[in-house]
Amino acid sequence: MTCSVHASLVAKINLDVRGEMSEADTEQFQILSLDGGGIKGLFSASVLAKLEDDLGVSIVDHFDLIVGTSTGGLIALGLGMGMRPHELVRFYVESGPKIFERSFGLRSLTHWVYRKFSQAPLRHALQECFRDKRLADCRTRLVIPSYNLGDDDVYLFKTPHHRRLKRDYKVPLWKVGLATTAAPTYFPSFGELDSLRLIDGGIWANNPTMVGIVEAVSLLQVPLQNISLLSMGTSDPVIYRRRSLDWSGRIGWAKSAVDVVMRGQSLGVHKQALHLLGEDKVIRIDPRVPEELFALDRLTTDELLSKAAHESRTLSPRFERMFLAHKASKYEPFYK
Repeated sequence: MTCSVHASLVAKINLDVRGEMSEADTEQFQILSLDGGGIKGLFSASVLAKLEDDLGVSIVDHFDLIVGTSTGGLIALGLGMGMRPHELVRFYVESGPKIFERSFGLRSLTHWVYRKFSQAPLRHALQECFRDKRLADCRTRLVIPSYNLGDDDVYLFKTPHHRRLKRDYKVPLWKVGLATTAAPTYFPSFGELDSLRLIDGGIWANNPTMVGIVEAVSLLQVPLQNISLLSMGTSDPVIYRRRSLDWSGRIGWAKSAVDVVMRGQSLGVHKQALHLLGEDKVIRIDPRVPEELFALDRLTTDELLSKAAHESRTLSPRFERMFLAHKASKYEPFYK
């Protein structure tokens, strides 16, 4: 079945009772998806800042829904409460060294048996940034993935953009931030919300693209053909998978398993998005870089900002063509 025939069938399904397309069926819906990646979130924030500089716009004005995991969740929360990307860049540059404090190799040694970093510096940085703001105070629709370790189930924080969403809007933004960034082995779980044991949403949705698409289609009743998506990674290291992995056991896979699973998940999600929306409706930015150039807990400011400047130069005209004409529909929270 060709794409044109498929689009025609979908359009017929979305006809209202009068046999005409409703306003919701014809209006574009734009999603910004932000990957996890620790301190490499500086790259994503800097790309968005460069786009705003180039095009003279406020990025958040052009997206109807923002989804973000882990460090991408922090960026989403910042954008949601009205911060500009330049402010988020400053947050990473100023707070990053305190959150991921170096210890001259000692933490790398103890990391084998204990979480690598204290949560206290991140907590302080988020409380200072978000103050007493709650999800109810955000100015755009947000979905932030986490994972409930105690019940072994996915967990999503959502702004009150639907009448069903009656609880999360009360949660302070700093608590959402700590929950979505509690990366196993790097930070302890976050247990200050109903005694849940919440950890990093990257466990299941490091690339939260499908979270955004499902939210738009299932809860907000947006037709698939109306959705356009900007998906932002934090860099994709070029890694050689050694031949010994073909027959290795647990010890051989110990170092590679997490990386392979995370990359496989991200690639799978991206290809699903392309299949559902079409290549002309999806932009994915996730530059390939040499292995170990960047790390999620090592701030390499100049290199990350340089890579962001390069990638945004190519992205800017594509972003203008695909996303700039649409202004996000007004968001009215159901609960305050």
